[in-house]
Amino acid sequence: MTGNPTTSPWDDLPVRDELRGKSPYGAPQLDVPVRLNTNENPYPLPEPLVARIAERVTEAARHLNRYPDRDAVELRTELAKYLTRTAGHEVGPANVWAANGSNEVLQQLLQTFGGPGRTAMGFEPSYSMHALISRGTGTGWIAGPRTADFTIDVDAAVRAIGEQRPDVVFICSPNNPTGTAVDADTVLRLYEAAQAAKPSMVVVDEAYGEFSHHPSLLPLIEGRPHLVVSRTMSKAFGAAGLRLGYLAAHPAVVDAVQLVRLPYHLSSVTQATALAALEHTDTLLGYVEQLKSERDRIVTELRATGCEVTESDANFVQFGRFEDSHAAWRAILDHGVLVRDNGVPGWLRVTAGTPAENDAFLDAVRAIRKEINR
Repeated sequence: MTGNPTTSPWDDLPVRDELRGKSPYGAPQLDVPVRLNTNENPYPLPEPLVARIAERVTEAARHLNRYPDRDAVELRTELAKYLTRTAGHEVGPANVWAANGSNEVLQQLLQTFGGPGRTAMGFEPSYSMHALISRGTGTGWIAGPRTADFTIDVDAAVRAIGEQRPDVVFICSPNNPTGTAVDADTVLRLYEAAQAAKPSMVVVDEAYGEFSHHPSLLPLIEGRPHLVVSRTMSKAFGAAGLRLGYLAAHPAVVDAVQLVRLPYHLSSVTQATALAALEHTDTLLGYVEQLKSERDRIVTELRATGCEVTESDANFVQFGRFEDSHAAWRAILDHGVLVRDNGVPGWLRVTAGTPAENDAFLDAVRAIRKEINR
């Protein structure tokens, strides 16, 4: 929910006050040759994986008269193995919980640890769904500080946590929309401040973690029962259409969120598809390496055009600065390339696509830079 429309179709309905004047979350989907605005993985799933999904879903279909595995034990076991192998810290299925996209994971966390009379804090600009899901669960939202280079102002953040005493603290690393990563020392300082204040839950959103130059923050959960790391299969696994997110935390957190989960929330088809994808992890992570290389190329070539670029650890790049970012967005669109205007003054965001898509984007930027410099 973004923006402030003057009227809405629900004006005459008894909608909660904190939802009035908002609009649903979403990015425009326009019919243009190159779409680089939603941080999707541009590579279709490989045919062997598509075939394996068909096999697993066919088997699941034979039992659709029965409810799915309510606790998704097999899926959580395989997700735990994946995290253990790739994130540098051993976890088991008791540490892992899965839901329909990382947004549902975040919603369940806020339903469990937030709610009416409680607050959540995040450091803006950041992933707007943190604030939106907070409002949707009746949780008050507090915007914390960032520095001019979009990193977290640690001292100011510690003071804000001490003064505001939030129940949930969100740390997005790599951060969307800026792409900036957060180091372990910063997370530890904010975690300690949050525990001194309440104690509070600290949620590290690693939706883009596989694209980072830096190691996962997952090992920090050891000995910290109020720290949660959330992940998704939408980005690195190229499975945005699957809607599968998951978290890793102390087993008590996994038990707690089950108090608010809907019955049988993960369908048999979703679980089967996710399990098939996990069988092809190495192939899919190979695509991640290609995207990381393309991301770094975009950064280098944008800077060569004279653009300012925020350091990126994600599969997207924030670039600027423009006197009128929306006019720049429109000029790039006129060249057949759709990027994202996130509302960060002076900046736009582009997703790393295929080499050909990235070439088209870079050509568009070079063209508008020439027009600006005439």
